[in-house]
This record gives sequence, structure tokens and C-alpha cells, in this order.
Amino acid sequence: MSDGSRLTVTQASRLIKSGDLSPVDLVSGCLSIIDALEPRLRAWETIDRPGAIAAAREAEREIAKSGPRSPLHGIPVGLKDIYFTAGMRTTMSSRIYANFVPEYDAASVERLRGAGAIILGKTVTTEFATADPSRTINPWNPAHTPGGSSSGSAVAVAVGMCPVATGSQTAGSVNRPAAYNGVVGFKPTYGRVSRFGVFPVSWTLDTLGWMTGEVRDAAIMLDVLSGYDSRDSGSADVPPTSSTLSLDYEDPAWAPRIGVVAGPFAELADLETMANLHRVTQALGAAGAAVDFFDLPDSVLGINEAQVVIDYSECAQVHREMFARRAADYAPKVRSRIECGALIPASAYVQGQRLRRQFRADMEAAIGGAFDALIAPATPSPAPADLSSTGDPVFQAPWTTAGLPVLNLPTGLSDLGDRGVPLAVQLISRGFEEERLLRVGRWVEKTLDVDLGAPPAHAA
Repeated sequence: MSDGSRLTVTQASRLIKSGDLSPVDLVSGCLSIIDALEPRLRAWETIDRPGAIAAAREAEREIAKSGPRSPLHGIPVGLKDIYFTAGMRTTMSSRIYANFVPEYDAASVERLRGAGAIILGKTVTTEFATADPSRTINPWNPAHTPGGSSSGSAVAVAVGMCPVATGSQTAGSVNRPAAYNGVVGFKPTYGRVSRFGVFPVSWTLDTLGWMTGEVRDAAIMLDVLSGYDSRDSGSADVPPTSSTLSLDYEDPAWAPRIGVVAGPFAELADLETMANLHRVTQALGAAGAAVDFFDLPDSVLGINEAQVVIDYSECAQVHREMFARRAADYAPKVRSRIECGALIPASAYVQGQRLRRQFRADMEAAIGGAFDALIAPATPSPAPADLSSTGDPVFQAPWTTAGLPVLNLPTGLSDLGDRGVPLAVQLISRGFEEERLLRVGRWVEKTLDVDLGAPPAHAA
């Protein structure tokens, strides 16, 4: 039997269903990798070793008796440490909440447990999922940022500590660390997945997402986690998805229509990043995709500034009471964000929300029926050699502000200087068209057939 080392969710799920992999062996394999690499990479806040082993044994008994109740049954999952977990610490990677133990599970945790997933523990986030860098190390090159805020989740998946881990995104906190660590990153449409029980950054921007090893894994997570929840005021009353069925019964002759985003992206990206995008789009066109340029609407101008105004204003309100009592205990960048947010006039906030709605409407109309998805560089450059920063979210923030779904795919490794860090592209679609986006993503993934191998941290 396999020990499950570095398997994707899809691979592990199939082996569990066939009886060739035990959930206990899978969890034990993940814990062994954590034991070997965690002292260097620092991806975890809490590891629930006894709870995970006990849950794996129970999953093994249930599957032997009745078969798996979902593709996640028996699969270990890492949770970004802003997801509430009943009886397990949820710290927001802040000393203010160092001993906070929730009495209930977040909606996502409820659904994961209901699907039979095993909660392995809580991954490191930047403090309160904002801008201060976390202690987590990039496994490809320790001199380069792992990104943020979902840094621990991205690193944990990249090195095989778990096959899937959750994140959250207010500007670029799922897609950027996914790009920097060479994994698939998926952020669905705003409102698609309930945020109940997840500590907020910005109520009207926050969107939950996850990191996986392949596109089908992202679809599995979406099918489990999507659906309306009255406990979340931003939850959209739309049916859950069935994305995996769309992928499993795809037409082998189908090829997508892809729009290439240029404009400010081409102006801000470095040469290697643009060369990578050109190489990727050439390969997709050669494989049969209809590739054409996509012109961003004029409302993109100022959208990143609108994101900052909304983000900072709402962050200041989230922390208003605690900050009044314990300002000195906040990290410098989140403290500055709260202080700046409290000074933003209401007129600027209202204008930011107006621009946001306009950009969403303009993007929906511009994509229309002309494209199945857009493609753009995931980030302006590979992971920077700057540990004081989590990287620039300028390439992710527009889609987050508009609430559009985004899928990140690794495309190779940088060969400039001493980097050797991952390169990536992002795919974007209209709101609530995740099934189409994932279908495009799976086609691109199969066409490019990228295998980065294990990060160098494995050999250190």
C-alpha cells in the first residue's frame, strides 16, 4: 500500500476508494513530512496530531463499511489560522489571540468535516491576514518571500505536508502565495463560499479560497464548500457547484477561447514574466485554443486604489474595539493600516465602492460570450528577494475587488539570477462561472503538462 507522500487530493482519493491507501497511512505520511521540514519552513501554528490520527482511524472504519462519502473522505486538510475550529486554537498568528479557542466551527470547517476530511491543523498566516510578513519560509529559495497572507497554506501544499490547504483573499492572499510556491491557487466568486466563522479583514472584499496540487482538486473543494449560508451576510443565494462532473465528462475535442490581458499588466511586469506569458499563450494557441487580446475597460484605472480604500476602512472597523485597548500589541503594518483606515473619509469609501461595482459590470460585459477565460501574469515578477514584504498584490487585487473568480497555475521555474523560484499565470472568468473557469484551467494544465518537482527544501 502507498503511504500517500506528495499525492494530490484526486490521486489519494482514488487510492483510498480502491483500498490501496489507508487514511491512517496518508495522515502519517503528511505528519512525517511535517516533522522533517517544519523546523525550517515554519508553516504551521498548530498541528493536531492525536486528533488527526483518531479522525483517520474513524475514516478508515467508515470507508471500509460504507465506502467514501465524498472525494475528501480521509483526506488531510490544513486550515489557515483564521478559520474557527471548535476546541482548537485559532490565533490569527497574533499574540493578541494566542490562546483563543473558539466554541464552534467555521462554515467551511463544518462542510469539510461533513465530507469526511481530516483537519490536520492550522497554518501560519500573516498577522490578521494583512501585510506584516509571516515567519514562513519559501521552500524554493529561503531568500525570497513565500507571499501572504496565506503563506503557511501555500508552503504546506508545495512540500507535501498536506494535499490541500485553505486560504483567504482580500487583495491577493491566495493567488500570490500560490504563484510564489508553485501550487494551484483558487479564489471563487465573492459570495460563493460562506465566510461564517472566519476572522475578517474586509467584509465586502474577503473571499475564501484554497491551494492544491492540481485543478481537479480545486474543483473537489469548491463542490464541497460552495452553497448559500444565511449566517454570512455576503453569501450568494445560488446553488452549489458540480465542477468535478464537468471535468470528468469533458469533450476531448473542446478547446477554450482565451483573452490575453495586457495594458497595465504588460507595463508593470518584468521581462521574464512577460516572456513566460508569451511562451504559455503560444503553446495554448498551438494546441487549439482561440487566443486573442483582451482590452481592459477604462474603469480599471483606480481600481487598486479603490481596493486599498475599502480594505483599510473596513479593517479599521473590524479592529476598532480591540485596537483601542491593545494597539501596542499589533504588528507595525497592520497597526498602520488600522490607523490610516480610521482617517479615510466616508466620501472616499463610497466612491471606492461605486468604482468597484462599475468595474465588475464592465468586466462582465467585456468578457461576455467572447471568452471562456482571461489569462494574465499571476504576479509582476517571481517571488522577490525581500523578506520585509509579502509581494505586490497589484495583479490580483482588481479581480478580488470585482469579486471575480481566479485560478492560478504554475508554468515553470525562473532562470534569472539565483532565483529558481516558480513562475505562474492566472485565469479569470465572469462571476459564478467557476465551472467554466476550472474547465479552462484543466485544459491549460493538461496542455502545458508542467511538473516543477519537489522544492529544494526537501533535499536540504
